[in-house]
Amino acid sequence: MSNATKLIHSIPTDPLTGAISVPIYQTSTFLQEAPGINKGYDYARTGNPTRFALEDLAAKLEEGHTGIAFSSGLAAIDAVLKLLKTGDEIIAVDDIYGGAFRLFTHVYEKFGITVHYVDATDPIHVFNALTAATRLIWIETPTNPTLKICDIKTIAAIAKAHSCWLCVDNTFASPALQKPLVWGADLVVHSATKYLGGHSDLIAGLVITKEKELGEKIKFIQNASGAILPAFDSWLVIRGIETLPLRIEKHCSNARAVAEFLCSHPAVDKVYYPGLTNHPNHEIAKKQASGFGGIVSFSLKEDTTEAAIAFVTSTHYFKLAESLGGIKSLLCHPATMTHKSIPSEKRKASGVADSLVRLSVGLEDAGDLIDDIEQAFEKIKHKSFLLKK
Repeated sequence: MSNATKLIHSIPTDPLTGAISVPIYQTSTFLQEAPGINKGYDYARTGNPTRFALEDLAAKLEEGHTGIAFSSGLAAIDAVLKLLKTGDEIIAVDDIYGGAFRLFTHVYEKFGITVHYVDATDPIHVFNALTAATRLIWIETPTNPTLKICDIKTIAAIAKAHSCWLCVDNTFASPALQKPLVWGADLVVHSATKYLGGHSDLIAGLVITKEKELGEKIKFIQNASGAILPAFDSWLVIRGIETLPLRIEKHCSNARAVAEFLCSHPAVDKVYYPGLTNHPNHEIAKKQASGFGGIVSFSLKEDTTEAAIAFVTSTHYFKLAESLGGIKSLLCHPATMTHKSIPSEKRKASGVADSLVRLSVGLEDAGDLIDDIEQAFEKIKHKSFLLKK
């Protein structure tokens, strides 16, 4: 059975009415025949049939045991961090998403949890950062926004040998392209706001665990902390997932076309896209994923914030906005937007230059998107030295 067929037929029909679409159970509480005796649900924070349908679907897509849905991607990350205790240590990828950095550094470090940031594209850096207190290894692959690729299988082996968990943020790839649990990870997190939802109309997060015991721990945290995904938003994510394989295929083909165009442009310094054969992690990306995703980043030869802002405010089809993974193309300037909470020196050391621009390549015609990029460069000639020879 193909992945597309498996996905579509993993979405249940309603046993009560036969409805093809999963019903939205918009209720806060459920009837009990006697205290503790019910039809599987008692209070919607603890469980809701619509949310359960999404959680079960997410587990199947990632080939894991348990899925748990949260009110945002950061709420999902927060739930994983709540597995830890004072004195524990985390090894995290260096060019981590700015929101995750803010949570790790400004919230959890004050509770006595230490975070070591390393370039995880070389597993030896992860190994060398291990201490007796390491309990969690945290990677994104591809990373946000420089699209570094981490070797999941090798890092998973390191984690297992040292009795710590490996959590992979799979937001950029999605389970349509990559399944970290199959490669040995213990947990996967998603900002389901992005490719899983796919239409820029919801905020949601997911955690999927490989094993039942870990899933029960995250489920307990979800119920105890209360950052649940509402029924309607759960339904929206399910609806988005229904078209995930088709959308991802177009995102990938468009992104490759845009990346190849940028490689030849005289204003561009570096292009970051794992589908390019000159990408330093191209081979491992090809090994562990079936495609290279819809995100392309690039830096300018004029490496200034001013030049980047001039560009991101000059496009038509690429809309300037935070987030990614929707059907409409978006772009952002990480240094002043998604990664502004990271100190400048650390941000630059991880590869996020002042002029770096991140493109979320949507489903428009690839030629139109390339034309849009070209006209933006032409438009800002008088504002910078980008195209002067």
